[in-house]
Amino acid sequence: MSEPPPSLDPAQLGAYFALIEVTSLLRHAVEQQLREAGDLSYVQFQLLARLGDSPTGSHRMTDLADGVVYSRSGLTYQAGLLEKAGLVVRAPAADDERGITVTITDAGRALLAKVLPGHIEVVSGLLFEPLSSDDVKALADLLVPVRDHMRSAPPRSAAPRRRKRGT
Repeated sequence: MSEPPPSLDPAQLGAYFALIEVTSLLRHAVEQQLREAGDLSYVQFQLLARLGDSPTGSHRMTDLADGVVYSRSGLTYQAGLLEKAGLVVRAPAADDERGITVTITDAGRALLAKVLPGHIEVVSGLLFEPLSSDDVKALADLLVPVRDHMRSAPPRSAAPRRRKRGT
């Protein structure tokens, strides 16, 4: 006789559905704000924000893909759109001829500065306003180990590529 499939208890199920709904509602509001304020997608904003946060203003494409948990090909496409708009430049990595480095431009920094206040307003109003400062700390204390656990297995973009047969 086979065992019944594993299930979540009511508390786990409630937490899961609440987390999914909160992230969906927050992401929808953030995406809308980014489109209206700067004609940016959520991923494009993440790329600009990570580059803007970097002391050098640069990151390797693979590191960016892992950081935003996005496919390499999807990131290449998004970086191309940002490059066409003059918000980033791409160049071969200095330490690896196969690698590509992305660097934010002054125009990219200016756009980031333009959309950031509205982004902060949306996140603060929707996510943090109903919480006390103790609640915010507790939320971070709960989510950080979950994130770290999920990150312990590398994202698909960081997984070694399978070789084709015969090569």
